[in-house]
Amino acid sequence: MAADVNESATFRHTTVLLDEAVDGVLARPDGVYVDGTFGRGGHSRALLAKLAPEGRLIGIDRDPEAIAAAAAIDDPRFSIVHSGFADMADELAALGVHQVDGVLLDLGVSSPQIDNPERGFSFRFNGPLDMRMDTTRGQSAADFLARADEREIAQVIRDYGEERFAGQIAKALVARRQAGAPLTRTDELRELVARTVKTREPGQDPATRTFQALRIHVNAELEQLEQGLKAALRLLAPGGRLSVISFHSLEDRRVKQFIAAHSKAEVDRRAPFAPPPALALKALGRVMPSAAEVAANPRARSAVLRIAERTDAPLKAA
Repeated sequence: MAADVNESATFRHTTVLLDEAVDGVLARPDGVYVDGTFGRGGHSRALLAKLAPEGRLIGIDRDPEAIAAAAAIDDPRFSIVHSGFADMADELAALGVHQVDGVLLDLGVSSPQIDNPERGFSFRFNGPLDMRMDTTRGQSAADFLARADEREIAQVIRDYGEERFAGQIAKALVARRQAGAPLTRTDELRELVARTVKTREPGQDPATRTFQALRIHVNAELEQLEQGLKAALRLLAPGGRLSVISFHSLEDRRVKQFIAAHSKAEVDRRAPFAPPPALALKALGRVMPSAAEVAANPRARSAVLRIAERTDAPLKAA
């Protein structure tokens, strides 16, 4: 996820796959759209520029700073909601919206969040070990590490960071806590992991996977994604588009599997010549950043955009 490069805030970044994601989600210019990860509004501004006067765009974000940034958009077609995109169906229903023509999701952490030391997302800066996208609720990463047992910490780091030294890191974290020195700062966590992890891929900080894992856990990102994809499918009108940008394999795998589950028919071995069932989605493809975009914006190198279109078929029974 990335911020709009034109914002006036201190922390800036270029929106990843801007044109591709917007063109992919725009089914009809006069439709109703959801930007489920507003960030600093890069995709929202681009969508508004292509919407007809009767179009409508609803932005959603968990981060209070993103909600504050949305106030800079003075457009009667735009509104913003402070919530997670997993709850978009309920939030839109409260606005009287029960069907939309497109849902755009730009997953992960945004550049302003990463680059602000006070948010605690990055091992590159010394700051409080927070990592919450919504700073008004929930437990911080420091809170989690202060209460979780060794087994739970290891599982989080292993499952969400794909870290092979998860057990050793968890043991070191608990030992430090039991010695009366629980972690509260990002540099403390980075140093502990660096002492524990003796080998690492060239060019990668040893703390990379641990920071990713704690962020995903604290924000329940994968659970949010699964719920959000289901909500988007329920909301999309026939012909409506789903446009999702992922930045790591854990996210992209779930998006790919979700689209495949609703767009690929399984052959019934009991009736192999029966006509295939009608499916709720049609996969429209995968888009990767161009070499020029990656050269200009290194953070785009791992991005994957997947686009699908809602058919008029009924949803599968849950």
